[in-house]
Amino acid sequence: MSPNPHDGPVSTGTTFTVRICTWSEAAEALRRVRYDVFVVEQGVPEVLEWDASDASAVHALAETASDGPIGCARLLDDGHIGRVAVVRDWRKRGVGRALMRRLIGVARERGDPVLIVNAQVDAMPFYARDGFAATGAQFKEAGIDHRVMTRRLREL
Repeated sequence: MSPNPHDGPVSTGTTFTVRICTWSEAAEALRRVRYDVFVVEQGVPEVLEWDASDASAVHALAETASDGPIGCARLLDDGHIGRVAVVRDWRKRGVGRALMRRLIGVARERGDPVLIVNAQVDAMPFYARDGFAATGAQFKEAGIDHRVMTRRLREL
């Protein structure tokens, strides 16, 4: 049996790797990235950042040998991708794209028909590059404007 390509770290061809992990394996690193990006930088109340879904989600974690954790994202059982975060110094260097592609691959392997993101309005072009399309009206989440975006992976 061939090894699952989502089990170990994958080199991105740059200076970081992305690995699939669980909350219990990598909570400290995942918390560090999300705290810095969402709580400190974007002003999301900390009480809204942590939820029970972390324990059951599939997490993707981007890391470097020198800087440690630099990005993360999670995939829920219902096909929602969320908590996509990249620390400021690593943005626009392919980290977010690598995280998304890794989780899209996991979702495809497990047979998810549709992926969903609650995209911050400013980040919609980022998700659109991976085939997500906006649906529904704009709404506020944690005080930030969002829109639901979906991507079909297979026919229902």
